[in-house]
Amino acid sequence: MTVAPEKWSDLATRMGSGAALVVLGLWGVWAGGHVFHVMVAAICGLMVWELAVMLHAPKSTALQLGALTGGAALLAIYLPAGFALPILLAAALVGFGQLREFRTIYMVFSVMVLMAGYGMMSVRDDLGFNWMLWMVLVVVATDVVGYFAGRLIGGPKFWPRVSPKKTWAGTGFGWIGAAIVGALFMANTGAGVQLIGVSVAVSMASQMGDIAESAIKRRVGVKDSSNLIPGHGGLLDRFDGMLGAAVFLLIIGGPIMGSPLMLR
Repeated sequence: MTVAPEKWSDLATRMGSGAALVVLGLWGVWAGGHVFHVMVAAICGLMVWELAVMLHAPKSTALQLGALTGGAALLAIYLPAGFALPILLAAALVGFGQLREFRTIYMVFSVMVLMAGYGMMSVRDDLGFNWMLWMVLVVVATDVVGYFAGRLIGGPKFWPRVSPKKTWAGTGFGWIGAAIVGALFMANTGAGVQLIGVSVAVSMASQMGDIAESAIKRRVGVKDSSNLIPGHGGLLDRFDGMLGAAVFLLIIGGPIMGSPLMLR
């Protein structure tokens, strides 16, 4: 099987910047507490800034919305959930009123960013380092295994009009990578076998986040959300999968992660 050299032309850059992101992210996850809260809030703010710029907001408006989002995400995690949720939604509604076009896209995706940030901080605070690491590794395995499988195997495209490079082979092998992560954590934490299925579901949710961000880029006619990360584009390009996974865990975290069948 011959693989065209251009398929790997961005590999070195992607691996270098990806490794730096992994080191920084693992440090933040390990540190937890205020350090992790500030890191996640800053990432949320930058992602919403990227989103606003993509949706043709004036630069000053995009900066203001990014700062508002980061502040709302940081404040929300220190409040009871009943007070945190309206603050998170209010930040998205402000942007809805400020943008001249693509308002619905902004509102929906900015809510996703804010809820994902809140979900990630909640997972780290409530379930601890190991389960936050599990979520991160599931998303990373989905992305990395899917990337190499898609490049090596090729085959039918998953949704060529929205994500031209994504293949069914990469999608399916991403699920397998996530299942392996789940099996390893099951063996080392005493969790039940359901963790494998939950890991695959989190993988699917991360792919949904990836597809949603790709659809927005196609809708507004841009290739990358920004150029902040060499080889990866912007933070939205890099963390779109994490958005889907974190929102999913925020929804199912209580009944599933707290189940004795999962954590026995």
